[in-house]
Amino acid sequence: MHFTNIVEKAIRYDIKGKKYINTLSKYYFSDVGVRNAILDFRQQEENHIMENIIYNELKIRGFRVDVGVVEHKTTDKNGKTIRKQYEVDFVANQGSQRYYIQSAFVMPTDAKERQESASLLNIDDSFKKIIIVKDYIKPKRNEEGIVTIGLMDFLLKPDLLNW
Repeated sequence: MHFTNIVEKAIRYDIKGKKYINTLSKYYFSDVGVRNAILDFRQQEENHIMENIIYNELKIRGFRVDVGVVEHKTTDKNGKTIRKQYEVDFVANQGSQRYYIQSAFVMPTDAKERQESASLLNIDDSFKKIIIVKDYIKPKRNEEGIVTIGLMDFLLKPDLLNW
């Protein structure tokens, strides 16, 4: 797999409705160095760069990569329905394989882990749900089945997606 564009477009995909939606797409640079040069090294947000690197790695591995959207409905104390949309950073598809992946630069607290897991917990199918963090950590699986791995393990151990 090689990139033919400097900028790649990831289309938003309604996970529950199983359809593409016409809202703003997300864009990723096929070369992070080119991104930095175009932006004159002004925007050095490590979390955005990490997300871009994960996107590129998934594309190199042959996945079709979309941005997921999952809606969750709750009822407030007055009985009014509240609709909340969560974004899933990546819906990576290859044949019959699908992975839902969140890029979380750091998860220093339980609250941050709950925030990063919220979109994944609202997906009702059995495909693997993964959070990738910047730090080196021992891969772990929580009681909801969400796997958390470090960025270096993700990049260097492709089979870890199936752990």
